[in-house]
Amino acid sequence: MWRSVKSVAGFIVAISLTFLGLLAITFFIGRVVPIDPVLAVVGDRAPRAVYEAARVEMGLDKPLIVQFFHYVGNVLTGDLGMSVSTGRPVVEDLARVFPATLEMATLGIIIGVVLGVPMGVYAASRQGSLVDQVIRVVGLLGYSVPAFWLGLVGLALFYAKLQWVGGPGRIDIFYDGMVEPVTGLLLIDSLLAGETEIFVNALTHLALPAAVLGFFSLAYIARMTRSFMLDQLAQEYVTTARVKGVPERLVLWRHAFRPILVPLITVIGLSYAGLLEGSVMIETVFSWPGIGNYLTTALLNADMNAVLGSTLVIGAVFIGINKISDVLYRVLDPRAR
Repeated sequence: MWRSVKSVAGFIVAISLTFLGLLAITFFIGRVVPIDPVLAVVGDRAPRAVYEAARVEMGLDKPLIVQFFHYVGNVLTGDLGMSVSTGRPVVEDLARVFPATLEMATLGIIIGVVLGVPMGVYAASRQGSLVDQVIRVVGLLGYSVPAFWLGLVGLALFYAKLQWVGGPGRIDIFYDGMVEPVTGLLLIDSLLAGETEIFVNALTHLALPAAVLGFFSLAYIARMTRSFMLDQLAQEYVTTARVKGVPERLVLWRHAFRPILVPLITVIGLSYAGLLEGSVMIETVFSWPGIGNYLTTALLNADMNAVLGSTLVIGAVFIGINKISDVLYRVLDPRAR
């Protein structure tokens, strides 16, 4: 009992310290970048008196350490400030845009796992074969092809020419605002509202950007799965199973795959977090109203509250997914408890 309490307490302390470090990094980066948040509010032609009054109101006249503790207090109460770009609280903006990124990244990671894991296992079982070489080339393309280029080619081919998918944006303008947001995830909200036509339309818009993200995720997951499997297939217990006449399918999925499940979960978790924060170019190409697009607009408008809030959310997602992976690691591997 005491050991469990101590473990939970250590877990909470670790998350708290990591989050505090994240707050410190985002705050001090926001203070050293060559962007004046006061000018973003009052404009570069404002009188000096107006500039100073705004600076005092924003608390920028206080010592840096005082500003930091004030910032931490605001964040802990859910106050990320007002966005200069939208004129709304940053928290409200993030609650509006983050579900769009979550929806796209979730479908992308599903594609990456469903296709990437079997590809990696099959490539390892056929090491040196033509199929193995093709899968390795796919993985190499996933690391080398620019995301914006692949997105533009996908739009030109599958939307403009073949018309298999929907165009930029999350939904056709005709359907915009017809579904009451409940979860913020348009596919789920449209099903809850019984709007199957809107669901299909949203899915056609989501398919291509999610597939592009899924390709990059697939390349990474397939490569790591292949590497893990090659290591396991070289172990003596696998050779013993084959000598005993165990079917190759069972050798691969029961004997060799189970031991790699733990590190593979970490790989999938990191890949998922990467999709959530690394979809800036994809969201820009597809005009996707997610956190990446919001962050880009905030940077261009010198909207530091929005930039810091977005960075904080992305960092918190990384922390959360890493901790979830750590918990799953302990559940699946008793030696790590």
